[in-house]
Amino acid sequence: MKLLMEKVGAPIQKSEDSAEKRSIFFELCDEIREEFLKSVSYRALENRNDPKNMKELEGKISQIVKSRIGKAPGLSYQQVLKEIRDDILGYGPITDLINDPEIEEVMVNRYDRIFYEKNGRIYPAPDIRFYDEGHLRRIIFRIVDSIGRRVDESSPKVDARLPDGSRVNVTIPPIAPDGACMTIRKFKKKLTEEEYLNSGTFEERVLFLLKAFVKSRLNIMVTGGTGTGKTSLLNFLCSFIDDGERIITIEDDLELNIKKPNLIRLEARNESIEGSGRVTIRDLVINALRMRPDRLIVGEVRGGEAFDMLQAMNTGHDGSMSTGHANSPEDMLVKLESMVLMAENLNQNAIRSLIASGIDILIHCTRFPEDGSRKITRIVHVEDYRNGEISARDIMRFERDYKVKGRAAGEFKVLLSKDSPLAEKLRYYGGMF
Repeated sequence: MKLLMEKVGAPIQKSEDSAEKRSIFFELCDEIREEFLKSVSYRALENRNDPKNMKELEGKISQIVKSRIGKAPGLSYQQVLKEIRDDILGYGPITDLINDPEIEEVMVNRYDRIFYEKNGRIYPAPDIRFYDEGHLRRIIFRIVDSIGRRVDESSPKVDARLPDGSRVNVTIPPIAPDGACMTIRKFKKKLTEEEYLNSGTFEERVLFLLKAFVKSRLNIMVTGGTGTGKTSLLNFLCSFIDDGERIITIEDDLELNIKKPNLIRLEARNESIEGSGRVTIRDLVINALRMRPDRLIVGEVRGGEAFDMLQAMNTGHDGSMSTGHANSPEDMLVKLESMVLMAENLNQNAIRSLIASGIDILIHCTRFPEDGSRKITRIVHVEDYRNGEISARDIMRFERDYKVKGRAAGEFKVLLSKDSPLAEKLRYYGGMF
């Protein structure tokens, strides 16, 4: 961690006594932290969403720093105050990275090796580091403890989230031999139609299709690789659901930000220290079917819950939606078949028939490394099951122009015939096709 750094990305000011100053600084920070923690209650530390409480905590830190700063000549009051405030009330040296709205992901490979993603590109942060392995773990334990989860040698990996909804993955030794590592995918605010259109994720004709899909209660799977914007797009699609419909969302970690009056959110739970109490996505899907949902929204299918979700889509819960990791819509169909096969002892024909009658639309998202842009590159209509194969057809495709260098340029082509039964249904419900 750079001691004299005023903001993220500031140049390092090197000096001959930097090691000595670092040692003095660490010792001072430990003393201030210990005195502060003795002077406040656990409840006050937990209640960080209250602005008044946070102001009081910051005031207490400021008083302690003022009383002790004279013991460390050469260190500025503002420098020490910021570092201590970030360490106790924030996320240590990566606080500025997390608070930067332009940074999309923060990657702590080790306590002294930190990277971040900005505008689709990954950059090192050589000026930022934790004191040591123990300092990094202290921040990790605070994040994990705040949502009632744990990480230790017996359970060395965990998924968690920050109060703003950002996703956190933590891995510690023994399965991470180089030391604890943490990946934070920043929570993105819900994008508007205008922001999606301006970013080039899709164009207006495609937007009309998306609205019509939701309004006509088609069952939708959003597919794509990691970081392609699947969850953000699912969140956006849910905004078109009628306010009168009863929605139940099911997620591993709460990420969806759906603002609807008749909404229930369910979240999976890991097993306790005693090895009991685990609640899986599949458990929640089965339970949700007893809660009279109009629409079932599963954050991501990756296991046996695929069977129960498809069952729901085939038994009156039209308009349900989910996401899945896949390199193409065709790969998603194969993955669904594999997931159902692992969950239930069904023959291939029965599984494929279940998929074809359950899924209506596959929306595939892609992130382009050249400029970091995200686009809907394919929309596939799953038509039916015939002759042992699932019949599916592209109804929208992004055709890239590879003559344009350095950015993902191209054309969105809508391939859906206006005379097809699907187009007629979309016109009836969506009104704009």
